[in-house]
Amino acid sequence: MSLPKITFPDLEFEPREGGYARGQDGFELILRTALTVFIEYGYKNLTLRRIAQECGMRPGNISYYFKSKDELVRALFEAVAGSYEAAMELAMAQAGDNPERKLVNLIDFILDDVGTKKTTRIFPELWALANHDPFVKERVEELYAREHHHFDRVVAQLNPTLPGKERKVLTAFVIASLEGMTVFAGYGKPWQKNIPQLQAIASRSFVGFVKAMKPGDSLSLPEETDRLFV
Repeated sequence: MSLPKITFPDLEFEPREGGYARGQDGFELILRTALTVFIEYGYKNLTLRRIAQECGMRPGNISYYFKSKDELVRALFEAVAGSYEAAMELAMAQAGDNPERKLVNLIDFILDDVGTKKTTRIFPELWALANHDPFVKERVEELYAREHHHFDRVVAQLNPTLPGKERKVLTAFVIASLEGMTVFAGYGKPWQKNIPQLQAIASRSFVGFVKAMKPGDSLSLPEETDRLFV
């Protein structure tokens, strides 16, 4: 049965509490604007002054909500991560109790997202920045840890015989393979139009692969592969 595509907001906000609740609209406006600046102009232009300009606010008004760029970026990443978590939960919920369908839904969601302007513009830049900026590195690792958690739950259901450590490595391999398609099939990339075929290939490959893995398979090369290196 064909299910509708998972749609989700770019940002998911937690309601602010106490005296900050009245500033919820301004808080959300700033983060939505920050996301747009990041997508259109890159991380280096994600400054409080630039965001204030795009919001039509004074820089001092931005500082009321966020004392520094790091604080704003942390809130932005949290809102981005929240939106992805909500979408992945929905993808799994739509599959009911069928773990194969859960994995297919997650694969379809990730590859649909790979083809968006937001993901194509933001994540490759974050990958590069994470090599040199400890703050960005920490934020990126937090994002992918959350994604890994959701996929790993499904992999555990599909193949409950795998030991935890081996399963987590397998999960990381699946995610890395999907996210790596951003370079080839992202927004404006040569293979973007082939995302439906890539989804079909990935679903068939990874569902079968995950189910077929046995304890110890990831710890050594099979004999037929060994012969390739002789």
